[in-house]
Amino acid sequence: MNIVIKTAIDHVGSQKKLGDACGVTQQAVGKWLNGKTKVSPDKVPLIVKATKGLVKSYELRPDMPHLFRKPRSAA
Repeated sequence: MNIVIKTAIDHVGSQKKLGDACGVTQQAVGKWLNGKTKVSPDKVPLIVKATKGLVKSYELRPDMPHLFRKPRSAA
């Protein structure tokens, strides 16, 4: 289970609500949650916005530090 996606779902209220905020289906969110697919880079800012910054971009895609840099203070 992807704990970062779980945090986002818990914050917005449901997989469907997170999907609606990102323009994807509940099923797509379920795949993110279960680790079957990764969040596409264009959806990352939408999740950050939907969670009002609770979930950070670098937490969603730590494999893409060139796009989603982790601040030094978050080390």
